[in-house]
Amino acid sequence: MQLSTNFRLSEFTRSDTAKRLGIENECSSVEQVLNLAYLCHMVLQPLRDRFGPIRITSGYRCPELNRAVGGASNSQHMRGEAADIHLPSVERGKEYLAFLKTLPVFDQLIWEENKGICWIHVSAKRLAGNRREIKNIIK
Repeated sequence: MQLSTNFRLSEFTRSDTAKRLGIENECSSVEQVLNLAYLCHMVLQPLRDRFGPIRITSGYRCPELNRAVGGASNSQHMRGEAADIHLPSVERGKEYLAFLKTLPVFDQLIWEENKGICWIHVSAKRLAGNRREIKNIIK
């Protein structure tokens, strides 16, 4: 299923962890799919249009997968409101973040680092107020 010009639903449900653990990571409601489409249209597609292909490392997570990866109990990933973006380099990641900050709609932009690996968590709420929070989390 196509969510936007360059994003398919399968990119957001694919998970090596789910595959390894035998978890069926599929959206269970139309709302989750609509939320992912909104995230694509408002945040990810503009980023893709500006920088070319981007890779989603974590998109939708069913509750079982979210627990398996140690996600927050109220994670926006479970509602289809969030995605984590692979950064080809720290420099490119900083360019992504600077661009994302200029978008009219986003809920959170979080620069995350863990054991030398960096990614950006992006989220957008389709039906609620977006907080426009920008954070850094370094573990």
